[in-house]
Amino acid sequence: MHLEFRHLRTIKAIHEAGGLARAADVLNITQSALSHQVKGLEDQAGVELFVRRSKPLRLSAAGMKLLRLAEKVLPEVAALEADFAGLLSGKSGRLHIAIECHACFEWLFPVLEEFRKAWPDVDVDIRPGLAFDALPALQKEGVDLVVSSDPEKLEGVEFYPLFDYEPVFLASVNHPLAKKDYIEAEDFRGETLITYPVDRSRLDVFTELLTPAKVEPLAVRQVELTAVILLLVASNRGVAVLPDWVVREVRYNSDYVTRPLGKDGKTKRLYAAVRTDDAAKPYMSNLIRLARTEPVKLQRGMPSP
Repeated sequence: MHLEFRHLRTIKAIHEAGGLARAADVLNITQSALSHQVKGLEDQAGVELFVRRSKPLRLSAAGMKLLRLAEKVLPEVAALEADFAGLLSGKSGRLHIAIECHACFEWLFPVLEEFRKAWPDVDVDIRPGLAFDALPALQKEGVDLVVSSDPEKLEGVEFYPLFDYEPVFLASVNHPLAKKDYIEAEDFRGETLITYPVDRSRLDVFTELLTPAKVEPLAVRQVELTAVILLLVASNRGVAVLPDWVVREVRYNSDYVTRPLGKDGKTKRLYAAVRTDDAAKPYMSNLIRLARTEPVKLQRGMPSP
C-alpha cells in the first residue's frame, strides 16, 4: 500500500462524520472526489474498509485498523507542524546556555524564570561551562549562548555586553582585615582564600589582583556552594572575593564586612556570546535584554520577578 496523510485524514473524517457527504464538507472536497479516493484506497488495500449499506456508515475491521493508525499518526504530524510553525515565527526553539562564571547562577535563575513566562515553547537548559570549552561548543552548536567575562574574537560569534560588576572582598566582622578601608594583594599572603572549584584563570581575585602582583595566599580552599562560602567566612575560616551581586544580601549582615579590591575597586564586565546567525531570534534578544536589567534590580535590592 502507498498510504498518504490525506488517506488517514479521510478515514478519520468519515468515521467521525458518519457519512461521505458530511465528511466531504469537513475535508472541503466534493463527495464524488471523496468516493473516488475511498475506492482507490480500498483497491490498494485489497479489502473493503467500510460496511456498505450501514447507517451511519461504519468502518469494517480493516478500516478500524487504519483508523487506529490515523489516530496515532495524525496528532504527531500536527504537533510537528506546530513545532515548525513556531520555529519559523521565532516563538519556539532551543536555548542551551553555558556559564563560564560559577557565581552567575545567583542572578541567572531569576532571569530564566521571567524568560520562561514569556517563551514557554523554548527548550531551555543550562550547562556549567567550566566543565568543557564553552566557546568552541558554541561555534559547533553544542550550546546556544555562553555567559563569559572574557570576550574573544571568534568567527561567527558575537559578544553582547550584559552589565559591569565589582569583585568584592568578604570577611568576618572579627577578621583583622575588617579594619581596612580597602584590600590590597599583599593582604592575602597570610590568608586562607575560599573560592569556587574552578581554575585560577577564571577567578577575578587572581586575574585582577593576585597574579599580576605575584602574590600567593597562605592556602586556597575550594567550595562548590555560595552558601557554604558565606558560612565559612562568617565563621572566620577564611576570606573570599565574590561578585557584588552575590554579596548584596550580606552587606547589611553584622557578621560580615565587604571591602573593595584596591583603593578604587575593580570593575569587570559580563557578556553573552551567541552565534551571529542566532542573534536576531526574538527569544535570544529578549533573554539578553532580561539579563542586562535583572542585575540592576538585584543590586538595588528590588525583588526578582
